Amino acid sequence: MTTKWIVDASHSSVEFSVKHLMIAKVKGSFHKFDAEIEADLNDLTSAKVVVNIDLASVDTRNEDRDNHLRSADFFDVENTPSLTFVVSSITKTGDDEYDVVGDVTLHGVTKQETFKLTYEGSSTDPWGNEKAGFSATGVIKRSDYGLTYNAALETGGVLIGDDVKVNIELEAQKA
Repeated sequence: MTTKWIVDASHSSVEFSVKHLMIAKVKGSFHKFDAEIEADLNDLTSAKVVVNIDLASVDTRNEDRDNHLRSADFFDVENTPSLTFVVSSITKTGDDEYDVVGDVTLHGVTKQETFKLTYEGSSTDPWGNEKAGFSATGVIKRSDYGLTYNAALETGGVLIGDDVKVNIELEAQKA
């Protein structure tokens, strides 16, 4: 049976990492996000999902870098304050494993992306609420979305990598 699920933000996270100086990874997260989820846990292939991320909530543990990410050089949060992901298809690939395809809209550009999803299971919390857990991973190219700010290094290569690795952990509560 299809049910509406509400994201429990206090038990969920949206994180990313990007290569820096071609030798290390800078990690960050978004503190404000939500999702509209309608799903039957017995058949996730029919789920309807829309994820919204508030780009101004970016946190890389460095205020100057976070402010730069919010600027027109990157997210341009004044003109494009959110990233959305609208799921178009879900294909089962194994036990509790799925490929989730949908449209990512970022910086005014919409591209189709695929994420790997794991259904982590469901449980009832001490207050009688039914909960379900999901993990998703993927990689998007920031240049696909017009996020091309960079600098060449004297030693070769670039300051900031193009691939952005995304890791999402969601705990949702049955509405």
